[in-house]
Amino acid sequence: MSITVFGGEKGGTGKTTLATNIAAMLALKGKDVLLLDTDRQGTASFWATVREEENIEPRVACVQKFGKGLPAQVRDLAGRYDEIIIDAGGRDSMELRYALGVADRLYIPMQPFQFDIWTIRQMDTLVEMAKGLNEDLSAFIVLNRVATNPVIKEDREARDFITGGNFQHLALAESMARDRIAFRKAARDGLAVIEYGDSKAVNEMNQLYEEIYGD
Repeated sequence: MSITVFGGEKGGTGKTTLATNIAAMLALKGKDVLLLDTDRQGTASFWATVREEENIEPRVACVQKFGKGLPAQVRDLAGRYDEIIIDAGGRDSMELRYALGVADRLYIPMQPFQFDIWTIRQMDTLVEMAKGLNEDLSAFIVLNRVATNPVIKEDREARDFITGGNFQHLALAESMARDRIAFRKAARDGLAVIEYGDSKAVNEMNQLYEEIYGD
């Protein structure tokens, strides 16, 4: 059993997209997975509701939890599920900090634009604080919504910045996801892209899944 958080300090980077896709992929592999929505916008919960209303199998259990009791609630839920995926939203919230205190790993989706890159140092500091209580926490930056046009080199520039930034507590994930309409269309229907069928998006999510879980 493990707990994986998708979170960060900036909104709109695709945290919920990655969280819901990974949760669905775990369920498709026969895992009893819980999608824990700690973002008050409730987008992950809405996705799970659409999935349930459309009778899409396998079901992905989803609950919302907020506030100071979150760590104890997560520990209790951890004994009931094979895997927990936490969508922690896009800000330095109480929920994000509490989630990092109990998680095995954090993935920070980052668009390769300067305003997203500027938040990395803040996240490095936040992870350092979290590791004071949870020394086993591992944290990774995953480039997301990368331009599909190969002429645009923003992802390479972002990788150079991150790898040369001397961040003490963050590593750069090898996998990344591009800005594909399939992600938005799949989410609208309560699906993961692996169920929707876009081969390039599926390949990107498979790479991320394998990087997280190693299978």
